[in-house]
Amino acid sequence: MNETDFLKDYDPSAFQRPSVAVDLVLLGIRAGRPAVLLVKRDQLPHAGRWALPGGFVGIDESLDAAAARVLREKAGMGEAHLEQLYTFGAVERDPRMRIISIAYLALLTEQAFDAALGAKPALLPAAIHVAWAGETGGPVDVLAPEGEKLTLAFDHADILATAMLRLRGKLDYSDVAFALLPEFFTLRQLQDVHEAILGTSLNKPAFRRRQLDKGWLAATGAYESGAAFRPAELYRFQRLMAD
Repeated sequence: MNETDFLKDYDPSAFQRPSVAVDLVLLGIRAGRPAVLLVKRDQLPHAGRWALPGGFVGIDESLDAAAARVLREKAGMGEAHLEQLYTFGAVERDPRMRIISIAYLALLTEQAFDAALGAKPALLPAAIHVAWAGETGGPVDVLAPEGEKLTLAFDHADILATAMLRLRGKLDYSDVAFALLPEFFTLRQLQDVHEAILGTSLNKPAFRRRQLDKGWLAATGAYESGAAFRPAELYRFQRLMAD
């Protein structure tokens, strides 16, 4: 039997097939804390709970295409840099049936975060509180704007915990912090992002020296406007050429 004959007679129903979904972690920094955009579920199960924007992957749809569709339909965003975060496949993660979720992470500037809220007012900007230090890992709390602790649908709190652990792990050696900043930023803004992700204060001189020594920052010669005191110089991120 050749492969053509094999495929012709193959029975796809011979094995059970789980459903596949995508869930989006749309994360930014607001008021000095990590924040995420949530949607309220209007259908069972977990009706009335807040959740990450998500949806099922169509049978003829790629994972990336499904993530882009959910981004448009549920977050009102035409585009964002989405990258796969992790695959969540616990057998009982969804009470309906076996559903495997591919979580995507998008880091948003403050402007992009606010634009999404403007396009979809039903979205909730929820703060993420991380109790563990460094890269210890563990659960996180998700707080409504009024400070109320939210119980998220499904395993979405676990997805957020994974996103924060990944961010902390990549912060020092990658350019993730710059994805949360506008094109031109001050060293104070860069430190604010690091402190928000790490959940701790950093020594100002040591932080600035380390960031400048990396060679990732290019001074623009321009200064911030509207500052109450001496305006700070603006920098931009510059990619280093590969050796």
